Amino acid sequence: MAEFIEILKYIILGIIQGITEIFPISSSGHLTLFSHFFKMDMTEFSTFLMITNTGSFLALLYYFKRDVGQLFKGTFCYLIRKDETGKEDFIYVLKLVIAVIPVGIVGILIKDYLPNDLLSVGFALLITSGLLYYVYQQRDIQWKKEITWKNALVVGAFQMFAIFPGISRSGITISGGLTQKIELKKVLRFSFLSYLVISVPVSILGLYEALTASESIHYVGYSLAFIMSFIFSLIAVKFLYEYVKVKNLIYFSGYCLVVGLLAIVLYFI
Repeated sequence: MAEFIEILKYIILGIIQGITEIFPISSSGHLTLFSHFFKMDMTEFSTFLMITNTGSFLALLYYFKRDVGQLFKGTFCYLIRKDETGKEDFIYVLKLVIAVIPVGIVGILIKDYLPNDLLSVGFALLITSGLLYYVYQQRDIQWKKEITWKNALVVGAFQMFAIFPGISRSGITISGGLTQKIELKKVLRFSFLSYLVISVPVSILGLYEALTASESIHYVGYSLAFIMSFIFSLIAVKFLYEYVKVKNLIYFSGYCLVVGLLAIVLYFI
């Protein structure tokens, strides 16, 4: 029975990672909160986090495979074959790179100094709630069709704060894009494609840290968590990309508010 409960914990954490990595409600915040309930120290689970993050990464890569393929093809044609028809794809890739540079630099500099307790996560979730509520209030403005260089820089500046546990990466990039009056679906596409860009070096670093960490690996639990993370990330991105509108962000804002307050209360209990 104890082994079954242990495996069930990993399955639940995999599902939570899959959903919260995509929805603007913070995967790091939820993993911190649920590890508190399960009495698990997530600082000792670097391999687990790397595996479940990889599940989300592969789900997004599968969902956006046509976009990724087109960007690779266009960039290759423009740089290697000097085909001007690929210039637009090449410029879009450059904008994605610009958007991930700030979070990459900040992550390298301060990752090891970030607090990851219920109190800090709670306040970070309240910030996410406030940002989502702000962009919800802008729901009736005229949206732009394209992402400019300035937009990419602003989204990158916003995304930089996603390094803090409890600040939703998708939530803050969505907020950054919508404050620039970019249409929601274009923001979501840019946000998730930038996630794919930053995930490659992060995954390599995470793999190195995981291989050098003295962590006890529960192979069945980790494997099931990876599968759950992939499946539920794929379900979540389909739902978010196809059905969520700016006016629906109020629900995510309210949810983050409730979970943030819960984390703060639990910290003092």
